[in-house]
Amino acid sequence: DVQLQASGGGLVQAGGSLKLSCAASGYIFEDHAICWFRRAPGKELEGVSCINTNDGDAYYVDAVKGRSTISSDIARNTVHLLMSRLTPEDTALYYCASVRAYDFIPFDVSNMEYWGRGTLVTVSS
Repeated sequence: DVQLQASGGGLVQAGGSLKLSCAASGYIFEDHAICWFRRAPGKELEGVSCINTNDGDAYYVDAVKGRSTISSDIARNTVHLLMSRLTPEDTALYYCASVRAYDFIPFDVSNMEYWGRGTLVTVSS
């Protein structure tokens, strides 16, 4: 069975950093892309960042560009998302999702094949 396990959420003060991790199992890691999405209270699900583990290409939405870094650890089948200079607007339930690399469309929710359970990030002001 394919499983995505998201972790790393927590409570952090504004201006701080968090590193989210998404551990994948049950498929060939290098053949897939992994994206992070988030759902803030009262808002729609939105894309945050993606990485194509097949070629290493990384993608960021404008809201996190310049203060976030996504990376893949192929040996551990894990994708990390380091977010810095966090603000209360980053408070959300963060999900990781994956899709085969040849089907990958960055930030396309309907395109994702597998989803993990969310990890909650709360940023206090």
